[in-house]
Amino acid sequence: MKNGTRLAAVDLGSNSYRLEIGQVDHGQIHRTEYLKETVRQGNGLDSARNLTPEAMQRGWDALARFGERLAGFDRSQVRAVATQTLREARNRDEFLLRARTVLGFGIDVITGREEARLIYQGVAHTLPHTDASNRERRLVVDIGGRSTEMIIGRALEAEVMESYRVGSVAWSMKHFPQGLFTQAAFQAAEVAAKAVLDDALGTYVPDRWDVVYGASGTIGAVGDVLALAGGEPGLITRDGLDWLVDRLLRAGSADRLRIEGMREDRKPVIGGGVSVLRAVFDLLEIEEMRVAQGALRHGVLYELLERDDTVADLRTATVARLAARFPVDAAQVKRVGETAASLYVQLNPAARGGSTTNRAGRALRKLGWAAQLHEIGAQISHSEYHKHGAYILDNADAPGFAVNEMHALSQLVLGHRGKLRKLENALEDETFVSQLIALRLAVILCHARRDPDLKGFTLERPDARRFIVGCRADWSALFPQSAHLLREEVVAWQKTAWRVETAGL
Repeated sequence: MKNGTRLAAVDLGSNSYRLEIGQVDHGQIHRTEYLKETVRQGNGLDSARNLTPEAMQRGWDALARFGERLAGFDRSQVRAVATQTLREARNRDEFLLRARTVLGFGIDVITGREEARLIYQGVAHTLPHTDASNRERRLVVDIGGRSTEMIIGRALEAEVMESYRVGSVAWSMKHFPQGLFTQAAFQAAEVAAKAVLDDALGTYVPDRWDVVYGASGTIGAVGDVLALAGGEPGLITRDGLDWLVDRLLRAGSADRLRIEGMREDRKPVIGGGVSVLRAVFDLLEIEEMRVAQGALRHGVLYELLERDDTVADLRTATVARLAARFPVDAAQVKRVGETAASLYVQLNPAARGGSTTNRAGRALRKLGWAAQLHEIGAQISHSEYHKHGAYILDNADAPGFAVNEMHALSQLVLGHRGKLRKLENALEDETFVSQLIALRLAVILCHARRDPDLKGFTLERPDARRFIVGCRADWSALFPQSAHLLREEVVAWQKTAWRVETAGL
């Protein structure tokens, strides 16, 4: 990417929304602007796990302000990611529909492990690059509003990643109602956090890491307070945490807390954040933690810088891993993929060559991934295997993919055969429909599990919601079963807002 290019990352966190704008300079990104809005959306989930209207409005208002600042940025220069609160919210689609409009860019809801991977990238890219750092085994901890991520890695490579549903906002709401600080509340909060984090004991044991780094809100806030109290800048110790808890207990409540370096917006959630941090220290036998400058948004920025190569490779590896975990007929998925690609290129010639620098090329790549995975559900049961495959993809750990990206793949797998009514909402997306018709036709043409004869076989889209499938005069007689399946395909599309017609059958 050219020097001087501006990139922007938007982090829709449970406590705060953040906008980081940076400029590319010889492979590094230098901050040019940083905006933060305390929306505290994590405490806006009701008992049914729906975002309240007030919580949604706070988010929309913040994103509208970010959107104004991002006017003039290209789509390729911006990425917005949402974390635990929107992972949990049952009505997230309602929120995201308007959120994407007011921001002016897409928003990816990322999985916990994907969030952890990006956090590590953000931390690793902002640490000094030395020979020693390449050998250093790092444990990175990030305590967010509703989740805590832990990662073990070396240099720029994250090796072990996990996300736990415990965070500063959630724990403050649950254990420090009305912002009251008591010894009993801290003890209960730490015990409850340890119960959630207990699984980490077998993975993040001290002999697997050399140095601990802490990232983002809670840890940054604690580091600032301890430094101003006379501690070593950028370092959090057990003694320092004990001192901070003592100060919180003396204050008795967030309203009465007066402590240098503690911002007003952090006070309502500091009790929950500190209790989770102390639980992490105790469980993993941490003596000291270094405060890192990098965070999730920095990881997003660096992946924007390297996205075409790094993330494509990671996603390709993820798809290959899923195909290996649920073994498929490699020859069949290859011929289906090649056939679907040739049909899609007829609909969208801009995809030819598979370049990922344009939308058509990226859509073609995603179609190829769907073809590679379309039969993975058969390992569960051949009956309705497309439904099993879609379920696997919607629930799989998929590094490199956002939740909504995996859902789009799952919908292609779900729709590659059978009735189309189950895809009613997805059929509003024209790119998805073009991918789907190409995949469904490829499956039909390859039904005999041998290379299809595509001579004279064409696929056109002459107007907005109509496709025409053409074939040479003798094709129907040569391949009667394929012709029969194609006629059934025409009938299947009649029950949607789209039409498929044939010429030559």
